[in-house]
Amino acid sequence: MQEPTFLILTALAAEPMHGYGVIRTVDELSGGDVVLRPGTLYGALDRLTEQGLVEVDREEAVDGRLRRYHRLTDAGAAALAAQVERLRRHADAAATRLSRPRGRTAFAVVSLGVIR
Repeated sequence: MQEPTFLILTALAAEPMHGYGVIRTVDELSGGDVVLRPGTLYGALDRLTEQGLVEVDREEAVDGRLRRYHRLTDAGAAALAAQVERLRRHADAAATRLSRPRGRTAFAVVSLGVIR
């Protein structure tokens, strides 16, 4: 699962949101590292809907414009939970390796003698 997808699903895990709300939440969750453009977000939401991970919760008109709210499905929550566990295992493995003393690579010097 790519990082933007992970963050979109994470944003929708708490409550249904409209697109701009997802964009703001992803920005907050990533500390500004992931900036979603509307075209990218709506393409991702369409793909996630086709995959059954997200669905339309409701639509409402605001200032003459249709605002569509999306929510995480049960399948989406399961996929997000599986990804969280996968990332946790990887982070734990990295932390374990970093906590070990790091040795320097030793090079063996071989003396070649001439046999007579």
